[in-house]
Amino acid sequence: MITLYAVSDSIGETAELVARASANQFDDDIHVQRVPYIKSPEDVIRFMESVKEPRNSAIVSTIVLVDVREFLVQRCIEKGINIINILGPCISTLSRMSGKQPEYKPGAVWKMDDEYYKKIEAMEFAIQYDDSKSYSGIKNADVILVGLSRTSKTPLCMYLANKGIKALNIPLMPEVPLPEEIFTVDRKKIIGLTIDPITLMEIRKHRLGKVKAGYREIEYANGERILEELDYADKVMRRLRCKTIDVTKRAIEDTALIIMETIGYKPDNK
Repeated sequence: MITLYAVSDSIGETAELVARASANQFDDDIHVQRVPYIKSPEDVIRFMESVKEPRNSAIVSTIVLVDVREFLVQRCIEKGINIINILGPCISTLSRMSGKQPEYKPGAVWKMDDEYYKKIEAMEFAIQYDDSKSYSGIKNADVILVGLSRTSKTPLCMYLANKGIKALNIPLMPEVPLPEEIFTVDRKKIIGLTIDPITLMEIRKHRLGKVKAGYREIEYANGERILEELDYADKVMRRLRCKTIDVTKRAIEDTALIIMETIGYKPDNK
């Protein structure tokens, strides 16, 4: 088995994302391990001592501290470990193009600026109004997701919140009327989530396998009930005249990208 270490002088999320994206391109068993806060030569030494199989190991590094990065590269050469530094070449290129020296600040991607606090506010918004806890946030939402239970509404809201987008979700049930507030907002803000009935049944059955199911829960995964709900959801979305997205076997990131394009989201570039 190959171990791919995601090494960083900060929390290591960027390195881990790149490492996992790379590992997912192969069928082989590649284990990704995050190694955060490598900020000194002593940290490098301790980490290298923990690498038990150098020949079956590789490193993806986002270390920006030059002395630590160079020390790590040297130790990898000595041990015969392959290392790829992600940020180094990009920082060097930008430095050459701009004629400026980089600040070499670990964790600079997590800068606590207005955009950061906007994300925190959006996350608090998503939690406060999740799953119809309250409809009072409809008028302040950047996007409103409507769909049946288990169509990824909550994960999508949290993902969008991490982009600074205030997302609110409304679960659709034939027995529960839509809030009147939804008919007062711009239709472009409303996104309907649809799904294949067989896939929805499988997801709900899997969900029930984790809980003690009563009569209502069994109906939750019943085929006839699901078709009834899907028919109701289709009628609601037609009434709302909103854009719909089929989330069947679609990754959260993919669905979120479509939503962001639909609402005209543009990240702040600084």
